[in-house]
Amino acid sequence: MINKEISKIFFEMADYLKMKEETFRSVAYNKVALSLESMEQDVEDIYNKGGLKALEDLPGVGKNIAQKIEEYIKTGKIKAYLNLKKQTPIKLDEISRIEGMGPKKAKVLFEKLGIKNIKDLEKAAKSHKIAPLFGFGEKTEKNILEGIEFLKKDKGRFLLGSIMPSVEEILEKLSSLKEIKQISIAGSTRRMKETVGDVDILVAVKPAFAEASAGKIMNFFVSLPGIVKVWGKGKTKSSVRMKHGFDVDLRIVKPESFGSALQYFTGSKEHNIATRKIAISKGLKLNEYGVFKGQKMIAGRTEQDVYKAIGLSYIAPEMREDTGEVELAQKAKLPNIIGYDDIKGDLHCHSNWDGGEHSIKEMIASAQKMGYEYIGISDHTKFLKIEKGLNEKQLLDQRKEIEKLNNDFRVLQGCEANIMPDGSLDIKDSVLAKLDFVIAGVHSAMKMPRDKMTQRIINAMKNPNVDIISHPTGRLLLKRDEYQIDFDKILRAAKEYNVVLEINSSPERLDLKDTNIKKAKEAGVKMVINTDAHHKNQLELIKFGIAQARRGWAEKKDILNTDSADKLLSYFKNAS
Repeated sequence: MINKEISKIFFEMADYLKMKEETFRSVAYNKVALSLESMEQDVEDIYNKGGLKALEDLPGVGKNIAQKIEEYIKTGKIKAYLNLKKQTPIKLDEISRIEGMGPKKAKVLFEKLGIKNIKDLEKAAKSHKIAPLFGFGEKTEKNILEGIEFLKKDKGRFLLGSIMPSVEEILEKLSSLKEIKQISIAGSTRRMKETVGDVDILVAVKPAFAEASAGKIMNFFVSLPGIVKVWGKGKTKSSVRMKHGFDVDLRIVKPESFGSALQYFTGSKEHNIATRKIAISKGLKLNEYGVFKGQKMIAGRTEQDVYKAIGLSYIAPEMREDTGEVELAQKAKLPNIIGYDDIKGDLHCHSNWDGGEHSIKEMIASAQKMGYEYIGISDHTKFLKIEKGLNEKQLLDQRKEIEKLNNDFRVLQGCEANIMPDGSLDIKDSVLAKLDFVIAGVHSAMKMPRDKMTQRIINAMKNPNVDIISHPTGRLLLKRDEYQIDFDKILRAAKEYNVVLEINSSPERLDLKDTNIKKAKEAGVKMVINTDAHHKNQLELIKFGIAQARRGWAEKKDILNTDSADKLLSYFKNAS
């Protein structure tokens, strides 16, 4: 699908237009980019079936934007985009990765200091040329340098949620080959790590085709759309670079070794060292080809066989980080971690009452499509003006609409209130008390000292109306580190005041992280898995939050929205 490619261009065009203060056009491109990014259908298929008219029927797409989509489909380029880049030769996609560096600031720095990229930005900040500029100052300069250092730590990493659609497309195309018997992703992608470096894919060939088909599979693989470079092509391994910047390795293994190869290439390295030690202690040899007793292969066809042969219970890929899972598998005491179909409703969904794209009715339809029993509408509140946050009157008006929509499908009303610097909320308690639940989150003043930020969140937890803390540590992957907080102290307060912590499924957040989920579970603090969806198709991002919960060893009993709406509301009521 080329949706992501076009949406990336449109997001950048929106930023360039914002720099030129063409606000209306900027908003239009941003809106279409968001829609394309979340669209299930391939926009190229839509065009091939219905032409320009079909493109114009897409949400927010007028004739002008439709023509640009058509241009990209036909030529792989958009002239207007290239012209914008020429007019202002700033690497906006690069600079905007620094927290707080938006299009307008980038424009000022280009005009005053000639800064075009991160290298220029770092040089200017280290030379203290940024602080004297109007609207910047020493604090901003310091934050820029911290942001650059943060980016350097994750250089060469990609968001799991960003690359997964491309990976799934590759798997689908390879699976169409009749010669392939088995296929699976491996590596950190299969372990569902929040960021990945490259992607590993394993295939086993049907015995009837065997060696003769290896060349055909590799030829097919290196000819896939979206490949910009072939690093290497062999009989059993080929490596390519995708246009999005990440590498993919394809390995062909024998069917009898598929399980052992999958176990080996899934990793992690530390997990594999631990399992090999156990094999050795039992007089066995474990490698990518199988489990051997002397020269005899005793397992290797499936991962289950491999783990059983060395005396372990099967360990889910998300748990394979050598953080105690091997020892528990030896005793058959692994936790029964949450499954991908266990969530019964998403409580953190935005509608077009605030900054969301779709109506409550449309969000309900998407929730039903997901197989949910309920949905929670939790729009932003008034302090967050950029998201058109709702005031008290609007929340009460919205409640009337929700009550009318509550028929066969359960619709709950919440809100995502803003935690102010002193820990108070931006909505009156008398109105919060009328909602089904209240989510509270930090959306401003994120650089507070550790003790003050910790107390700020705890003060919010003390409010009897607060049920859930959203994205509790505030991180943005590959962009912004967590707030400075005492997480152990936060956990103690959450336990004391019966406040639930959110696992936010947005690929940019995945907050809580896996280690904090494990800590929350051990502390007896309940959690919910939500998507923070601003578009109806973003409800599908729940799989990334579930994967994060699995990496943190969370079980169904730890996650409140694996329960019915009635049990959920009863918990909130009794906790208040």
